[in-house]
Amino acid sequence: MTKLLTIAIPTYNRAEYLDQQLEWLSQAIQGFESECEILVSDNCSTDNTEDVIKKWQEKLKDLTFHVNINHVNVGLIKNIVCCLNQSQTKYVWTIGDDDPIQERAVAYVVNKLKAHENLSLLFLNFSGRHKLTNEPVHPPNIVGNRWFDADSEDGNGDGKAIFEYCFTKSVGAVSFLSASIYHVDLVKRSLKIWPDAQNNWLSLVYFAGYCASHGSVIVTKETYLECIVGVSYWQKEINSALLMQYQDIPEVIVKLEEIGYSRQFCRRMMLQNFREVDLKVFLGALRRWPISAIKIVVPFLALAGMAAIELMPVREYRMAESLRSQGSEVTRKK
Repeated sequence: MTKLLTIAIPTYNRAEYLDQQLEWLSQAIQGFESECEILVSDNCSTDNTEDVIKKWQEKLKDLTFHVNINHVNVGLIKNIVCCLNQSQTKYVWTIGDDDPIQERAVAYVVNKLKAHENLSLLFLNFSGRHKLTNEPVHPPNIVGNRWFDADSEDGNGDGKAIFEYCFTKSVGAVSFLSASIYHVDLVKRSLKIWPDAQNNWLSLVYFAGYCASHGSVIVTKETYLECIVGVSYWQKEINSALLMQYQDIPEVIVKLEEIGYSRQFCRRMMLQNFREVDLKVFLGALRRWPISAIKIVVPFLALAGMAAIELMPVREYRMAESLRSQGSEVTRKK
């Protein structure tokens, strides 16, 4: 009999964090052992990660505990994809080895998945905190320190519309690894459609979008975990930030249109991304790697330009209709 949920942890050279996360999981999973499996995917660590895994395999010997060890470091996204591909349960929840998660989260997830058989995606709301300043962090267009504001816990809404709303509000929210629980068959199907997703840092947005378009979606109102901001590799390296902002996000938007999201929505997201990119990232990359920076940015500008041209008539039409409506109202009152 297929179990309900795989809780997977991709890790690399962070034995201490992995140990802490498995300690949390050993407590949080109590009462749900028959419905959950654990999977740890070690990305060819050179520290004592192997010892930590063996320690918890022994402690949790009554649980199904799978281990994948990559013979070379394949990179973060490919290691995440390893977790997705190796999951044999109905749902998969891939969590970061250092993300603080509340103990009640496992019980909430399992109960929701059991209550909604057609669920294709579950987003756990989360708060944000900056690693260096310890200050709360949230997207600029969301009020309060929770990153999702599309409360949809009944599982009855339009999955695609809910995803579109969440994506419009915050790319960071829909791409946060530990906040996303995917339907396994759907996320595996999305990988078959776009195998190169494993080379895109924002592919988690695509996975969520694909799942959302094939079933119901739950977005929690309460927060169940915390995102530590300011420690990601791409936030520190100009080249990685350049690729994510100017190449990876646009590529994901193009893929979303290919799997059925409306052309108009995707054009709006392309323009939104154009408005939100950090020019300092491009200028910094331009100084260091002028040729490669230009090669990355030029296609992005072309896509943004096409989106602006296509959306312009829509804006003009709406403005004209608004003016006509106002004129009719004035005439009627006279």
